[in-house]
Amino acid sequence: MDTSFPCEDPGHLTPRKADGATPTALTLGAPGPPPRDHLVWSVVSSLYLNMCCLGLLALAYSVKARDQKVVGNLEAARHFGSKAKCYNILAAMWTLVPPLLLLGLVVTGALHLARLARDSAAFFSTKFDDGDYD
Repeated sequence: MDTSFPCEDPGHLTPRKADGATPTALTLGAPGPPPRDHLVWSVVSSLYLNMCCLGLLALAYSVKARDQKVVGNLEAARHFGSKAKCYNILAAMWTLVPPLLLLGLVVTGALHLARLARDSAAFFSTKFDDGDYD
C-alpha cells in the first residue's frame, strides 16, 4: 500500500470490480443547503441582548456550529446552529418583552388614573343647595 502524499498516480486508487468496470455511485438527492451558524445574530445578542447570559450561550453554540461546518460534520453543525438560534430567540424575547409589558402597564395605568381624576373632579365640583343640609 502506497502511503505517500500526494499521490502521483490517482488512477491506481480508484476501486475496480473483478471485470474491470468502475463502480457506480448513486446520489439519492440534491445536497441540502449548508447549515446556518447564526454567528452575526449571536454577536448582536451577546452585546445588546445578553439577559441571563443567553446571548453568550448563543455565541458559544454559533462558534461550535461554525467549527463543525468547517470540519465537515454537517449534522452536528445543524444541531449546534439550531441551539444557537433558540438561544438567540430566547435572549431577544427575554430582553424585549418585559420592557414592552412595563410600557403597556404604565400607559394603561396613566389612562386609568386620568379617568379617575376626571370623575373625582366632577364629584368635588358639585354644588349643593342649602336645603340639602336640613
